[in-house]
Amino acid sequence: MQTSSAAPPDERAGRREYVGLAVLSLPTILLALDMSVLYMALPRLSSDLGAGSVQQLWITDVYGFMVAGLLITMGRLGDLIGRRRLLLTGAAGFTVASVLAAYSTSPEMLIATRALLGIAGSTLMPSTLTLITHMFKEPKQQSVAIGVWMGCFLGGTTLGPVVGGLLLQFFWWGSVFLLGVPVMVVLLLTGPRTLPEYRAPEGGRIDPASVLLSLAGILPIVYGLKEVSREGPRASSVAAVAVGAVFGAVFLRRQRTLPSPLLDLALFRDRTFRPAVIMTAFAGLLSGAQLFVYMYLQLVEGLPPIKAALWMLPMGLTTLVSLQVGPQLAQRVRPAYAMAGGLVVVAAGYLMIAHVGASGGLWLLECGLVAVAAGIGPTAGLSATLALGSMPPEKSGGAAAVNETAAEFGIAMGVAAIGMVGTSMYRADIRDAVPAGLPAGLREVALESAPGAAAAVRRLGGRAAADLDAAAHGALATALDATAWVSVAIAGFLALVAVTALRHVPPTGREQAGAPAESPETAPDGPHTARPEVQP
Repeated sequence: MQTSSAAPPDERAGRREYVGLAVLSLPTILLALDMSVLYMALPRLSSDLGAGSVQQLWITDVYGFMVAGLLITMGRLGDLIGRRRLLLTGAAGFTVASVLAAYSTSPEMLIATRALLGIAGSTLMPSTLTLITHMFKEPKQQSVAIGVWMGCFLGGTTLGPVVGGLLLQFFWWGSVFLLGVPVMVVLLLTGPRTLPEYRAPEGGRIDPASVLLSLAGILPIVYGLKEVSREGPRASSVAAVAVGAVFGAVFLRRQRTLPSPLLDLALFRDRTFRPAVIMTAFAGLLSGAQLFVYMYLQLVEGLPPIKAALWMLPMGLTTLVSLQVGPQLAQRVRPAYAMAGGLVVVAAGYLMIAHVGASGGLWLLECGLVAVAAGIGPTAGLSATLALGSMPPEKSGGAAAVNETAAEFGIAMGVAAIGMVGTSMYRADIRDAVPAGLPAGLREVALESAPGAAAAVRRLGGRAAADLDAAAHGALATALDATAWVSVAIAGFLALVAVTALRHVPPTGREQAGAPAESPETAPDGPHTARPEVQP
């Protein structure tokens, strides 16, 4: 990991940098909101636009596809043309696309505008994170700033359903897209005065073939994983993942031969960056169980979507606090131990959730969710801090893009893998409990998923409906328990990775106190001496 003695006084962040952090927090919150708020609006907009089931899937998924597919490209582009310029260009594009999405007149138009939003969103994520690492050079300040950035993203994800529910209660479905317009206008007006410009000194160019290969590698894999989460492993989804893997291998091979690669593979030779990115990816797996938490709240506890979202708020608020605890702990103990300790708390939280099916009760579930949130903060914040802090400034754009891509893959894998476990347990549990005599169509729907069973209950009546409802509730509780146990295992694995692969990283407080920096021999590229081009 690249370390140094105490930062010179002129490199310590001041008032302008903290104002800039507040400005960068705006698009971060918005992007997170945009990922989750749509789910609340989907039923209404689908009815108004006449969107079929396949079109609904593309409306929800195309945004994430474009973000995941273009993060690496946009990280490199920001290094070349300037990160502030890319950020502001993306903000302008996001504003226009938001207005077009809000006033879409057909499903096809909304799908296209959602794709444009994804392209614009892919410029914002790496730009905000790399600008933060440039503005906050002191290790303590940088870790706190990244914690704030992570808190804004996770907080926005948690608030999305609540904000969406409130907007839809008073306005039409297009209001969830117009939410981004004033935020981006503020960024466009204040960004040029509060954010520094930065571009990498070595120049180079974007290789078009690498851009196409990266898209051909990432998009089929993300698509395949999403299909696995919905339908289980089928020939089409497995083939999509395989095709993506082949193109990904060709992409990586090409990067080794280019003088100015789209993805610098030398990043992965760093012994801090590599495990930190692995931590980011596998931490995303832990989000897979959240789908079954939402279903449990709505289908077993009978809460409407807005109330279910409110029950998730304590988890989001706790995450915001725990993200700031991680950097404070890392000043006194090695970051690896702070992360491992947090993951033990995560495992304890999922252990509580694993007993919700047997014990029942919202409060046991709530305590488990809060424990998970309390423990995940140090891992989420410090893994990003370590990944970016291990790189010199001129490589931070690529490092941020790789870290964000790893997070996207982790979430997709988590939803697919843990979703498959939960769905399998649901189907195995309900198969023998479905009451006899149900119409064949309703039986198949009930066996397919818990929402399907709920729909079947609404169409039935009398004793059969009550029996099916009880069977579905029991099967869903079993599925929730199973996904929680898998999450316990993942948290334990991540704790082991942290203490074995990252224990060489010293506390940030020791760095700041002037402890000997890590030997240049530990960094495969040697001492970093290149000076970035910086403009006020």
